Amino acid sequence: MWRFLVPVSIFAVLAAFFYRGLSLDPGYVPSPLLGKPAPEFELPRLKDPAAMLGNRDLDGQVALLNVWATWCVGCRQEHGFLVDLAESGAIPIYGLNWKDDRQTALNWLTDLGDPYVASAFDELGEVAIDWGVYGAPETFLLARDGTVLHKHIAPLDEAIWARDFLPKIAEQCGSLPCPLEAGE
Repeated sequence: MWRFLVPVSIFAVLAAFFYRGLSLDPGYVPSPLLGKPAPEFELPRLKDPAAMLGNRDLDGQVALLNVWATWCVGCRQEHGFLVDLAESGAIPIYGLNWKDDRQTALNWLTDLGDPYVASAFDELGEVAIDWGVYGAPETFLLARDGTVLHKHIAPLDEAIWARDFLPKIAEQCGSLPCPLEAGE
């Protein structure tokens, strides 16, 4: 009798795990950064390598940090939405150009539009590692105090923006539109 109960019990437990797994979103990967201060960074700016871009530039405002590259198909897919979002003035968008060629990235922004207040140039991908980036595009929503509020992996679009970002921005700001600059 016990010889049959043990395998049936193991099967029942495994079946429950598999059944639960069917309802999970395979694209969702939790970030250990959520609710914590964004990793410190300072990198040369894409357009002006003599100037630096880092956490200090993002502090004091609700902002996006978008990880992008010219070799990234999903980045091209979301780029038009980012340009529209930037033109709306809804939120400042900063870029982290990841493992890319500087001139190719500059050409991309010239040809497709530049939605970024500024882009950091992470040629070797070292800062992206600190942020837990493993693919592009990835977009981080940052609070005024530099806390990571949300991480989105995959191209950003209007539906995802409305569903995942706007409610978190509203929580930070109380109402929309939110004052974007420090001191406002």
